[in-house]
Amino acid sequence: MTLTDIHREAPPAVVARSLTKVYGQGDAAVHALRGVDVAFTTGAFTAIMGPSGSGKSTLMHCLAGLDTVTSGSVHIGDTVVTGLSDKELTMLRRDRIGFIFQAFNLLPTLSAEQNIRLPLDIAGRQADPALFDRVVDTVGLRDRLSHKPAELSGGQQQRVAVARALIGRPQVIFADEPTGNLDSRSGAEVLSFLRTSVRELQQTIVMVTHDPVAASYADRVVFLRDGLLVSDVHQPTPQIIHDTLMKLES
Repeated sequence: MTLTDIHREAPPAVVARSLTKVYGQGDAAVHALRGVDVAFTTGAFTAIMGPSGSGKSTLMHCLAGLDTVTSGSVHIGDTVVTGLSDKELTMLRRDRIGFIFQAFNLLPTLSAEQNIRLPLDIAGRQADPALFDRVVDTVGLRDRLSHKPAELSGGQQQRVAVARALIGRPQVIFADEPTGNLDSRSGAEVLSFLRTSVRELQQTIVMVTHDPVAASYADRVVFLRDGLLVSDVHQPTPQIIHDTLMKLES
């Protein structure tokens, strides 16, 4: 049985059904999502791609409860995200979702270790010592834990952000252009760590990116165009991704 077969048999971590998102009204209405049906498998690394304006960032924001939907539903595990109160959404994002953004969003006065532990500290939870050690070693930060963000390279700062997202054992991590501010070498390191977290920590990751090389680290790529899901590629290569994007943009 291949890794892809295992992923296909695993239950979905996130499901969107008939998802629509409209900004504005009347003649000014913008239909960002037009009835998207998609599921993201537990323990898999999935990339979302598409031309500019395709709806990929809107989809991620709706899946993560960062934006409201116009119609349709989003499930994270057995929880229906759509319709939750602001307080319930805050708790969901705090306890069950990890985030990695293009901006590292680290607190400059805290050390790398304090930044990693911050979400758990806010939630009043203790980090599992074995998991903390495993995450720190997975992202290669053992000798940088006492350093503050200004003392770290961009790639190291993003690795802190990755560790911070992993440490709470979230059901899913949403990554929005996580290597957008990094050079190619640092970006490749961060993507390798994300892939390793899927393989070794059974983490579920959904990543928005415009970069075919970044997307090739994923197990699967879903493609949007004009707010619709139009293609779905498993075990992607940079060339396959590039060719698919060229067809969508033509």
